[in-house]
Amino acid sequence: MTKPQRLRMTIDITMTILSIILMGGNYLFPADIVHEILGVGLFVLWGVHIALNRRWYGAIFRGNYNPYRVMQTVINCCILICTIFLMISGIILSNHIFTFLNIQGGLGFARIAHLLASHWYYLFMSLHIGLHVGMITNKMCHPAPINCHPELVSGSHAEEMPKQVRHDKLRKILLALVCAYGIYAFIARGVWKYLILRQQFFFFDLECGYILFAIDYISIIILFATLSHLLAKSLKKGKL
Repeated sequence: MTKPQRLRMTIDITMTILSIILMGGNYLFPADIVHEILGVGLFVLWGVHIALNRRWYGAIFRGNYNPYRVMQTVINCCILICTIFLMISGIILSNHIFTFLNIQGGLGFARIAHLLASHWYYLFMSLHIGLHVGMITNKMCHPAPINCHPELVSGSHAEEMPKQVRHDKLRKILLALVCAYGIYAFIARGVWKYLILRQQFFFFDLECGYILFAIDYISIIILFATLSHLLAKSLKKGKL
């Protein structure tokens, strides 16, 4: 892995962790200034992320579009739109860092926009992750080839194949269980309600605690990342 690739991966992982923390609102850190600082940090990382991928953005209006590229472009552009709304609404709602701007109105709009944009951002971010973890997800979703004849494989390799197949099946079952839990968390946490503004105020169950909250939201990421990966793979193969 080259240095630019390691840098991109580090930034992406950091952005994902920050996103999970920020989805908990001010409940993890009672002082809302911490939420603002982390939010600004996420936006700074987004600026770096866009700068590192400027060639991709510069080529949006060039070349031909196949179904996979359409999917990738829609997801990335939706993330960018959500990020812009989060930045604008976050500045309006700021009680500390951006108070020097002396913004007086728009608090009602900013509160709803921040709630709506944050959850759509989280959804599209999860789909975006699914486009870039192909190797890892592929190993978890698809078992190793079983059409190889053991008699053609020498020595210990023939013995290792059944074990590898079992491990691949276990990873596939584990992924299916995590995705099933992700569906439960998506419904139980009311994420779908935030996406369509059926609930206009963020609710955090203090009795469940932040650890369970993080587990739930990580499972939601895995769910939508897996769906995105499988859809992208089908589009690349021309099955859809």
